[in-house]
Amino acid sequence: MALGGGAPAYPLRFDAGRVCLDLLATRHPGEHLDSVGALCAWITGAGLVPDGTPLGHADASWPTAFRELRADVGDLVRVLLGGGTAAYGGALARVNAAARAVPPAPVAVPGEDGCLVRELAAPPGCAGLLAVVARDAVELLTDPVARASLRQCAGDDCPLVYLDTSRGRRRRWCSSEVCGNRERVARHRRRAALARA
Repeated sequence: MALGGGAPAYPLRFDAGRVCLDLLATRHPGEHLDSVGALCAWITGAGLVPDGTPLGHADASWPTAFRELRADVGDLVRVLLGGGTAAYGGALARVNAAARAVPPAPVAVPGEDGCLVRELAAPPGCAGLLAVVARDAVELLTDPVARASLRQCAGDDCPLVYLDTSRGRRRRWCSSEVCGNRERVARHRRRAALARA
């Protein structure tokens, strides 16, 4: 998925289990929300709008607003994981304020094949889209079951957070294919080095 021009070294990820946690993943391993086009790709990929929703009205203020919400949600999630910050009160107030906006209203309309499809009643505004993410964060913060499933990736230098919904609650990595594979390769190399020694 192109993020503002060329192909990114790392694609956008939508596997954290909550849209607010997927937003947190947009800053690792580098900044993914560095342009309006990149943000629009994330908004569509995260399912905040139906596929094909025009977002041509998005302007340069949108990525900044989403990065600010991401920072606030990140502060609150760090508190939940035991690494509290002094910005907790301010971050909570800003997330609550963002959640108060009216989210985009969906409507059902006949599709080309006659089946009903989802569209938005009007072009989505930045505040409405931020509200969707902020409301998801509020739900995560206030749901004891979801909070208990919140995990930090055990991968080396991986700051990603996800909901562990695996059987037995034993998931260790944000992605078995990414961090889990790195860990397995590193373990294999250590064993091979010991065998040669």
